[in-house]
Amino acid sequence: MFHGGLSGVELGASVVAQTRSLGRVDVVVAPPFTALAAIAHECEGSSVSLAAQNMHAKDSGAFTGEISAPMLKEAGCRWVILGHSERRQHFGETDAIVAEKVRAALAAGLVPIACVGETLEERDAGRTLEVVERQVKAFLPHLAATASLPCAIAYEPVWAIGTGKTAGPAEAEEVHAKIRALLGPALADQTRILYGGSVKAENAAALLACANVDGALVGGASLDAASFGAIAKAAEELAHRG
Repeated sequence: MFHGGLSGVELGASVVAQTRSLGRVDVVVAPPFTALAAIAHECEGSSVSLAAQNMHAKDSGAFTGEISAPMLKEAGCRWVILGHSERRQHFGETDAIVAEKVRAALAAGLVPIACVGETLEERDAGRTLEVVERQVKAFLPHLAATASLPCAIAYEPVWAIGTGKTAGPAEAEEVHAKIRALLGPALADQTRILYGGSVKAENAAALLACANVDGALVGGASLDAASFGAIAKAAEELAHRG
């Protein structure tokens, strides 16, 4: 919950300006709801796409304060982040709730970025792969039912978010490989598996070079346009080499 109103629009415009010329990677920005329409305008004529940070699982109804997938489409969104660890932690979003949101997003033609990841306690107990498998399997049937539609899964180790700690490339690769195996060959080919957990300009290239890391869900570093731009450019350089 940063950079709302005018500051959010200014940041979004700066990010678009920083990444407008990149042609080998997909850049997606996810501003607060109040800035969606203005930043959608900034994205016009560029390759930058718009995402929302959350949505309700129902298309309409008596859910005061919520926003639906059709509303996000009208605002210019193509993507939506679902099940972020902060939503799970602070708002009680369960695997079942996240799965319903994934279903609704796909039905509305939005590309879901479904977030999974373990807490520090789960990691220390050696349960990382078990937890991630449970979370993925909750929404996997909805991905399989709409196998022709694009989607993304973001592995965000909760212990690394906002702490400055980061899963090393080998740790990230192990979890991403597990997720890809869970998807199976058909879904794995069309699902982007992103890493999110204190990604910054200094570590982006090493993480993005992993075979099963298809991109990054950038958190704190996205609050600075130059820092976000450096991460996007690192991805562009790797894509160019590949």
